[in-house]
Amino acid sequence: MRILPFLQLAFAAQVPLYYSSTPPASHTPQIAQMATAKPDFTLTEGTNALSPQDMLTLPRPGAPLPNDVGDLAIVPISTYSFQDRKSHKSLSILALNDGRTYDIPLPDGGDAFWLDSRTIAHVVTKDDTQSLYTITITTSPLSSDPFSLVGSFPITTASAFRYNPSAQRLVFSAYVYPDSLVETVKEQDTAYENRGNSALVYDETFERQWDTWVGPKSKALISVSLAKSGGKWVLGEAYANALKGTGLSSPVEPFGEADDYDVSQTHIIFTAKDPQLPKAMHTRQNIYHVTHDGKDLRQLTSGVQGATHSPVFSPSGDKVAWLELALNGHESDRAKVVIYDLKKDVRFTITEDWDRPLILSS
Repeated sequence: MRILPFLQLAFAAQVPLYYSSTPPASHTPQIAQMATAKPDFTLTEGTNALSPQDMLTLPRPGAPLPNDVGDLAIVPISTYSFQDRKSHKSLSILALNDGRTYDIPLPDGGDAFWLDSRTIAHVVTKDDTQSLYTITITTSPLSSDPFSLVGSFPITTASAFRYNPSAQRLVFSAYVYPDSLVETVKEQDTAYENRGNSALVYDETFERQWDTWVGPKSKALISVSLAKSGGKWVLGEAYANALKGTGLSSPVEPFGEADDYDVSQTHIIFTAKDPQLPKAMHTRQNIYHVTHDGKDLRQLTSGVQGATHSPVFSPSGDKVAWLELALNGHESDRAKVVIYDLKKDVRFTITEDWDRPLILSS
């Protein structure tokens, strides 16, 4: 049986440990008293006790996301309530210079990210519609304006958002059918649900993503214009699938999120499973470089490596970096940092001798 570290500490604080089967005489009365005393395992509540209910209702913050000028950050918060048996979502706006906070309730949950230093995008799914809102933040005092609707997506699976203000381009992940079009997903969903049977036939062994059966859809990277015009944000209507016709899927399921790709002013860099290898038998992921609209696809990895993670652009966009595992088939191999010069077509590896965990971020 595995004993958690904090339980080990608790036992060590209450029961003396001895190398001999016969404890010192000075401890014999104490041990005898502990042996005869009836333990009381009753859970208590009150101002002087930290009960399990108290722990479960503590706010759970997510990873903070700073704005481009570094004076504000948004922190997603989840708080469970025993009154209605639900988790309630909110955003905490944190002033990084003095620690002030301002909370914004999110009754319908959703994803949040920065569009500029004072504008937050909030994507929420409700009534089978996924919509994009903006929240304007003011700092004196720290507060927010009411939500403003920008537009809706033709799908309900958009996630892992990244916005590049220089390109005025929003990129996100979404599930699409083999035609690669987000505009036809809802119609094909209806046809698939009403196909008349639930039988599934697989031609390869990678038939499940943990507890979810693999279906006809796969993840793709979709881009669309998002710009401010006349003081109002406008969401474009033309969606481009950067992975159309490639046979690639990104972010990599089941755990891939926005850190599986990055966006520059003109291109997207992403990691994806090697399409030439059986997915169930290999961990190899390649790094690819492609334009926002899916042109000029270019593989940057050697093709003999293992998994790759966290691809990022340099601020100038002429270099990229990612984490790379040397051996295919290993999930816990030591990661190295690979830097690729896109102009010189040269790659080099650093941190060869490091034995510490590595994290890359854009």
